Amino acid sequence: MKRRFAMAGTLLALVLGLGTLPAAATPSGTSPASTPTALAAPDISLTAVRAHLDELSAAAARNGGNRRSTGQGYRDSVAYVKGKLQAAGYTVTEQPCTSGCTSGAGPNLIAEWPQGDASAVYMFGAHLDGVSAGPGMNDNGSGSAALLENALTLARENPELRNRVRFAWWTDEEQGLNGSDFYVRTLSSAERSRIKAYYNFDMVASLNGGYFVNHITSAAAAPMKAYWDSLGLRPEENTEGAGRSDDYSFERYGIPTSGYAMGASARKTSTQAAKWGGTSGAAYDPCYHRSCDTLSNINTTGLDRAADGIAYTVWQQAVGTGGGGTCDPAAVVGNGGFESGTAPWTGTTAVIAAHTGRAAHGGTRLAWLGGNGSTSTESVGQTVTVPAGCTRASLDFWLWIETAESGSRAYDTFSVRVNGSTLATWSNVHAGGGWTQRSADLSAYAGQTVTVTFTATEDHSLQTGFLLDDVSLSGA
Repeated sequence: MKRRFAMAGTLLALVLGLGTLPAAATPSGTSPASTPTALAAPDISLTAVRAHLDELSAAAARNGGNRRSTGQGYRDSVAYVKGKLQAAGYTVTEQPCTSGCTSGAGPNLIAEWPQGDASAVYMFGAHLDGVSAGPGMNDNGSGSAALLENALTLARENPELRNRVRFAWWTDEEQGLNGSDFYVRTLSSAERSRIKAYYNFDMVASLNGGYFVNHITSAAAAPMKAYWDSLGLRPEENTEGAGRSDDYSFERYGIPTSGYAMGASARKTSTQAAKWGGTSGAAYDPCYHRSCDTLSNINTTGLDRAADGIAYTVWQQAVGTGGGGTCDPAAVVGNGGFESGTAPWTGTTAVIAAHTGRAAHGGTRLAWLGGNGSTSTESVGQTVTVPAGCTRASLDFWLWIETAESGSRAYDTFSVRVNGSTLATWSNVHAGGGWTQRSADLSAYAGQTVTVTFTATEDHSLQTGFLLDDVSLSGA
């Protein structure tokens, strides 16, 4: 990843369909079980990804210990990746960077699988160059190797594609995002319009890393976030990497972007260490831009999770029919854990916060409706599309009811409404027991776009608070 410089990005939202994810997370360091639809992505071999890293490390070792874009270590890296892709059946293009790149920089490498709609391209990229200080195994051998094995797996599986998949390995990123900038800048406007989303992978194996998604609440990010959510990782926005890697070259031209990262020189917080493990107060990558960024500087668990998440995104965005009549409930509810601000929730959004004295069910934030002890109504809601193929659809959420009321009379209520019609109601009578999972049946709304609203109503005295967290949709 390039060092920080001041830039502001733009992002265009693109509505993308998602496929079914596992119903529950698998053990740490493993991949989720195969999904029950024909769109299940294959497991990406960690052994194969590590073998690619070995080759990139050897390229650096033969050439002064680095893979800087202007050196032979970079050119050997290009030759290795190109050879693998050509052997797998890709048409591979070496694109010289003829303007804007460091003098003597090697080429970009572009590979496209010749199937799917050429007017709908989903592009996946990583920078292949490193800094002169060391071999650059995490930055960015990790992203390059994970991307290469994904490309080779797509070729081996050779599924029917509805959209086009294009892979890229960029030159001269460390000197200013120069290779990717040249690529996007020299495309015609028609060619840019064919790229429906670009996904970037830069430093996806940081030893003390976190799990970060670029533009995590965007439509482009939805499959990336959904996969890591399925592992129980609760990823966060990649704020450290904003404007610092090749996705920014695409953002500047209005192309939707997302991607994975595990962090560079920024330091892990105590909250993140409690959630993901690792050392609080230490850098995500202790060897960022240093000579110790070797094969010993690789978090294999994170690398495996990133590689499999790339495959999931490739399969959801390009393979098969993309859901059609299948039941695809993953990420239907946006920001269901309230960790990414308030969007897309509407209504009394001030109730969404990290509330002092109230622990969230997951993460740090929740929606605290009611609790005023006076006549009041507060609500939060959002518009969702219930997948057409779901014969059963359930709106699931965690609810904690606390009250100063007593007795068996319902004074204060909490309701779930769809398009204004009440589906389920709880009250002060149901208080106690801490966080409890609740649900409301949305099966009758399959194939429809509806507005789901959670509403708390209190009478004139004695408070009842309704704490809401981790809203999601499940289905079959």
